[in-house]
Amino acid sequence: QVQLVESGGGLVQAGGSLRLSCTASGSIYNMGWYRQAPGKQRELVAGITNGGTTNYADSVTGRFTISRDNAKNTVYLQMNSLKPEDTAIYHCHADSQEESGLPVRSWGQGTQVTVSS
Repeated sequence: QVQLVESGGGLVQAGGSLRLSCTASGSIYNMGWYRQAPGKQRELVAGITNGGTTNYADSVTGRFTISRDNAKNTVYLQMNSLKPEDTAIYHCHADSQEESGLPVRSWGQGTQVTVSS
């Protein structure tokens, strides 16, 4: 089973920046970040394939950048120009394949990002 360890959350003022990191154990392919704010559903923030293709939520395009280091099995989320509405728990995910061949998605424990106005 893939294990994920996240880091980098915290408290920042609006307009500031934070960088999240997530390191996975085992063999993985797609990675990404979701977030969940209080009272809201979990939403995709950004994703990146093993080959480096990225996708972003419209709300973060131009402000957030996702990247990965395949040698370290680590995905990063650079968050700039943060807004109070970015406040949420951010969860990393990594996709892998079971011995049976079935795909499986693993999740990190989540890291809190709080943006003050």
